[in-house]
Amino acid sequence: MLVLKPGCECCDKDLPPEAADAMICTFECTFCRDCVDTRLHGVCPNCGGNFSPRPIRPAAMVVKYPPIAERTFHPEKCGRAA
Repeated sequence: MLVLKPGCECCDKDLPPEAADAMICTFECTFCRDCVDTRLHGVCPNCGGNFSPRPIRPAAMVVKYPPIAERTFHPEKCGRAA
């Protein structure tokens, strides 16, 4: 099952389950679209893969399968804005 992480790993922006700007790589590293476009240039700093929009889990399923609470925040891996 897809792990719904609560925030961007670069800027720590909240990314709730319904966030349309949440992006993930194949290992479910999670970033906001702004960081993917301006800081990461479409390449995951953890695995070198690309990104896709994170699917939005329907509200009824969020109740049954909630996002994780633990945040992953590693701004040192994200470089500087271009």
